[in-house]
Amino acid sequence: MAKKTEIKTEKIEREYIIPLREKCRPVPRYKKTPKAVKTVKEFLVRHMKIRDRDLKKIKIDRYLNEALWFRGIKKPPIKIKVKVVKEGDIVRVELFDMPDKLKFKKLREEKREQKAGEIKEKKKSMMEKAKETMQKPKEEVAVEEEKKTEEKEKKSAVIEAGEKLEKAAAKTTKHMTKTAGKMTKQKHQVRKALAK
Repeated sequence: MAKKTEIKTEKIEREYIIPLREKCRPVPRYKKTPKAVKTVKEFLVRHMKIRDRDLKKIKIDRYLNEALWFRGIKKPPIKIKVKVVKEGDIVRVELFDMPDKLKFKKLREEKREQKAGEIKEKKKSMMEKAKETMQKPKEEVAVEEEKKTEEKEKKSAVIEAGEKLEKAAAKTTKHMTKTAGKMTKQKHQVRKALAK
């Protein structure tokens, strides 16, 4: 029997403040931010001990990239604080402290993803229900439809009977009040001259 051997991958987390000014100063203005991105990668290759100095093994987070490009191609930040996670050979870099604009943007995108997930789940449940109804034999579907129509008819009959009872009760109370009023007292007095 062959035994499975599990390779344990070390997970290393660190925080760095990466200086960018010194490396970006001699570069022409229109290349400063791309040089800043490359500087971040070079710094992490050196500090996270990546063999062969391969820059492709470093994955920059979307929000870190936006923070570097925030002021455009000519004015990258002077320094940037990052959180680094190394799993095996791959190094993932995230922005440590997000500015308010990026926080709001991230929250908005998370909400969108959440709503999209909810909509997707609803669609899946609707599709499953449709499949279940398609899989049932036609006789069962016909029996269920008959039951539904019978229930609707019963409900409508009960409602009609209730309305008839209400009308009858209203009529009897109306007549009772009219006759009771006549017996007890007339609406107005009859003039004596006309009464003779």
